[in-house]
Amino acid sequence: MDLVFSRLDDSVARFTIHGATPAFANALRRSMIGEVPTLAIEDIRIYDNTSVLFDEILAHRLGMIPIKTDLSQYSPRADCSCGGVGCPGCTVTFTLSAEGPKMVTSGDLISMDPKATPVLDNIPIIKLWEGQKVVLEATAEVNYGKEHAKWEPTLACGYKEFPVITISENCDGCGKCVSECPRDVLEIADGKVSIRVVNGESKEKDCSMCRLCETACLDTEVEESAIKIDADSTRFIFVVESDGSLPVKEIIERALLHIKSVSTDLIDALQEGL
Repeated sequence: MDLVFSRLDDSVARFTIHGATPAFANALRRSMIGEVPTLAIEDIRIYDNTSVLFDEILAHRLGMIPIKTDLSQYSPRADCSCGGVGCPGCTVTFTLSAEGPKMVTSGDLISMDPKATPVLDNIPIIKLWEGQKVVLEATAEVNYGKEHAKWEPTLACGYKEFPVITISENCDGCGKCVSECPRDVLEIADGKVSIRVVNGESKEKDCSMCRLCETACLDTEVEESAIKIDADSTRFIFVVESDGSLPVKEIIERALLHIKSVSTDLIDALQEGL
């Protein structure tokens, strides 16, 4: 199995996996979404809330704010040495005290750990008018996306099978398929349709497999389309975007380690059963 990155930074990764199966690709996607732990606000004690939002709605909005997470310092509450009671190794406390008129944002949350802060300071929470006030204390804990979406470390995480474009010798170069392609993948070269190459890289992987090119070719009253769009079920293009709580590289690494761990446990269970 080979893995090739076309983009990798703290927030976004785009890579291709060669020699995999659809089952593995989906397992990796699900692991990145649901099996990589992050911090998120879980418990809230509201001392004063005279805003226009009910306490429950305010609590929900606070819970969905992504928080920078250092997994070398924090561990899931269920796995913590405190036994799930709550300690600095699995939880962090935030306080919020604001009075209107003002827009209360994530930057108004004061963390007891300066390293565990909201990813952005300008996430709107509630607009307070003159005389309105919000005072609360919140506890964030480490957990998994499979428990609730607020613990998912990804904003976008998906894949598609690698597109395969085949152009037969019957192509007459009419160009109808080129004009129909929404991704600008095709071009006319030497009187024939071919796949565009930009900066030495084929545009084939950008194909959305909409098959509008096939339809356009059939509209020329030919018996069979000269262009065929298929998919390679052993190659997959992934796009992963982090919400900022963890670097995207760490999300991928921890998801792969989870798959490895689960696979090892399964092998051990099978061997014990023999």
